[in-house]
This record gives sequence, structure tokens and C-alpha cells, in this order.
Amino acid sequence: MNKIIGITMGDFAGIGPEISLKAVEQDHYKDNAVIFGTKSIIEYYMDVLAIKSELNVIDNIQDFKAGAINLFNVVDIDFSKDMIGKVSAAAGDAAYKYIEKAIELSLKGDIGPVVTAPLNKEALHKGGHPFDGHTEIFAELTNTKKYTMMLWSDKLSVVHVSTHVPLRKACDLATKERVMECVDLAEDAMHKLGIQDPKIAVAGLNPHSGESGLFGNEEIEEIEPAVKEKQEEGKNVSGPVPPDTVFLKATQGKFDIVVAMYHDQGHIPMKLMAFDKGVNVTLGLPIIRTSVDHGTAFDIAGKGIASDVSMISAMELAFRFGLFVK
Repeated sequence: MNKIIGITMGDFAGIGPEISLKAVEQDHYKDNAVIFGTKSIIEYYMDVLAIKSELNVIDNIQDFKAGAINLFNVVDIDFSKDMIGKVSAAAGDAAYKYIEKAIELSLKGDIGPVVTAPLNKEALHKGGHPFDGHTEIFAELTNTKKYTMMLWSDKLSVVHVSTHVPLRKACDLATKERVMECVDLAEDAMHKLGIQDPKIAVAGLNPHSGESGLFGNEEIEEIEPAVKEKQEEGKNVSGPVPPDTVFLKATQGKFDIVVAMYHDQGHIPMKLMAFDKGVNVTLGLPIIRTSVDHGTAFDIAGKGIASDVSMISAMELAFRFGLFVK
């Protein structure tokens, strides 16, 4: 696998350009990463952050220069600091184009994994790209039909049956077929991280996993049959485990990964356990994609104080995934 990581700098009105530069400025990543972004914005933030490294602007990966900050200048923008911290169509459109270019080169094998800085969904829509987020963009541009979001940390890992949908709809999406699909994706992700026989927990949807139908029938009709079928295939899967205890058990080492039924069920424990170091991964793609697990932070954008901890964690996990990809 190509070892050069592509970093999309996200919505330029947020902290994406800053954390991308901070991460790449570290000596190790100067030899292994290229930013997909805009030259005028990167130059502005290099000045804000007092970065003295050479900026190597390229339009071909063969011009990559180890030891420099490498940049694919995807789209030119007449940038001013007044644009920082504000939702705009220009920022949303640019964020999409950074991703589009990085995916194109990753699919060709010119670069390896793609690591994404945060985008703003409102800006993305204003820019003419009506996606729910990164996950759906990557699925569309790689023609991937079976995929899911994984949140990873060294304390807890979670995949999701559904993510950015209303809670009422999430209940309908907790089907046997989708749960089985997510179990398969979770197992494959653990294999790619070097865990050969992962212990997978499937969370219940309802309180106490429905209490034998007293609080809902989804466990009886959909989730339990999915678990049983995967057990019959030889997978090390348990469930439905009551959602109020499954994450505690996972942090205690009883499970390697949890299949959560909807967005907040999985995100709340992850944000509690690993807000700064959590990594978002899209499973099922033909390429590796990891991301920071936080937003654009418009309130602190442009101040030079944003933490790059999650970005570095995302880059490190991308490298780790790559070790087990043939």
C-alpha cells in the first residue's frame, strides 16, 4: 500500500487548515503526508502558526518532496480572515472538492489512506453538495453500497447501524439484514487492526434490550435473529446486550467492539471516553478513510489554539490499518 497519507483540510472557515498543518509540521509526517486544500489559506495559517517549513505546491504525486509541507492546490480562493468562523457556500464547495480529489488519487493508488479534517454540513449543502457528511460522500464517490461509521479509540470502539437520521427512523433501520452487515464490517475492521478473533457485542435498541418484549419487539424480531445467524457462521458475537451496560463491559475488555443501533447510542460513550483522541473511520470502502472525531469549532478558528491530537490519532490509525491491508 502507498504510504503517503492524503489529508483533506475540511471547511476552511473552521479549524481544519490549522490542525492539518500542525500535524503535518511534525517531522515524521513531513515525509508521509500531503494536504489537499488551497494555497492562499495554507499560506495564511503558516503565518499564523509561525511555520517556517518549505511549502511544496504540487499537482502530481511524483513531485512530492520529503521534509516539506506538500500541498495539492485543489481550488483557488480569494481568501480573507473575515471568512473565518462563518458558514459559506464557498467553504462547503471547496471542502467537497478537496475530498473528491483525494479519493480520486487514493483509488488510483497515487496515495494511500485519506484522513479528513472536519466539514460543516450547512456549508456543504449551501455549496451544492447535499450529503449528510463525510461517510456518505466517500460511499458515493467510491460506489460503495455496504458501509458504516466506526468510532475508534484505545478505550472503546463502536460501529453504527444508523447515524444521521431522525431517531424515529433509526428504529426502523435496525433490521436483521443491517445488523448482520454491521457485524461483518466490524469483524473485518478488527482483522485489519490485527485482532484475529474479535469479540463483538451487539447492543439492544430498547431499554434492557426490550425485556422479553415488554419494552419493544425489535430485539426479538430483528436483532437477536441477526446475532444467532452470525453465531452459526462462527463469529464471536454476543447480544442483544442491554445498551446501558454494553459499553461498560467493552471498556472492561469483555468486547473488542460494539455494534450500536443509532448515532447517539454509540457517540455518547465514545465522546465521554475519548473526546480528544477518538477517530472516525468509514468501513466497507475500497480505500482507507479515517477522520477526526470533532467538528469545525468555528468559535476558536483562526486563533492558533486548536488541538491536533485527534488529527494525529486519525493519521496513526490510518497507518495502522495500512499495515494489515494486502
